[in-house]
Amino acid sequence: MSEPPSPLIPEQGWHCLHLYYRIEFGQWQLLTDEEQRAAKTRLSSIVQEVRAIDSTQLLTLSVVTPKADLGFMLVTPDLHVANRIEKQLGLALGPDVLVPVYSYLSLTEESEYRTTAQDYAAMLEREQKLQPTSSEFTEAMATFEERMKHYRQERVSPTLPDWPVVCFYYMNKRRGEQRNWYALPFEDRRKLMLGHGAVGRQYAGKVKQLITGSTGLDDAEWGVTLFARDTFQIKSIVYQMRFDPVSAEYGDFGEFYIGLQLPLDELFRRLQL
Repeated sequence: MSEPPSPLIPEQGWHCLHLYYRIEFGQWQLLTDEEQRAAKTRLSSIVQEVRAIDSTQLLTLSVVTPKADLGFMLVTPDLHVANRIEKQLGLALGPDVLVPVYSYLSLTEESEYRTTAQDYAAMLEREQKLQPTSSEFTEAMATFEERMKHYRQERVSPTLPDWPVVCFYYMNKRRGEQRNWYALPFEDRRKLMLGHGAVGRQYAGKVKQLITGSTGLDDAEWGVTLFARDTFQIKSIVYQMRFDPVSAEYGDFGEFYIGLQLPLDELFRRLQL
């Protein structure tokens, strides 16, 4: 018997996989009651096993619109694990019962446009008139470093919240003749992104964002997952972001998928399985 493949863990970040399925109810109804119970038990067992894997998280979603019926969001370091779980989930309810309608692969990442310690120190001197030798300066820098440590943790190895509303969409930066994000100097892009981030911070405690990179991994460049306790906050942050130059002048967006986090027993009832 061959040995299992060695873990395939990226140098930076964890793999993030969004999966959306339509249920083929004609195929489902061909199963006997016993087979249907066994299929739901099998999916439940897979979900429990996945959630027991180290550094791995799996969300089960009821998709609100007819774009899909059922969704999963998986975060895990090992690409072999992600691949294996995706195959298991797709077949869990039986052959041809779950029909894939959309998927997206990306990596968690730390923004290249984040504020550096040097930037923050210069701001303290320039705006707050703090001297680098002062205790206030030292305390402010220590607070900044702690905040950035938490930021890196949330971006690169996040803990997904249990908030009920989950919105996912992908986006690209424009490369047209009139607006080309990649033709801008780094400092111009960085300044724009810092302003873009300031808009997002207005929703602290209302919306949690996970931005994952997908250049070379999927058809777009970034995946955006938003978590909220109600749909108004999702609508509000996306609307307000549209007026920011990063989105208004340089952003192209894909379809939006809205899901509700539900435990499997409620998800089965919601899907009438």
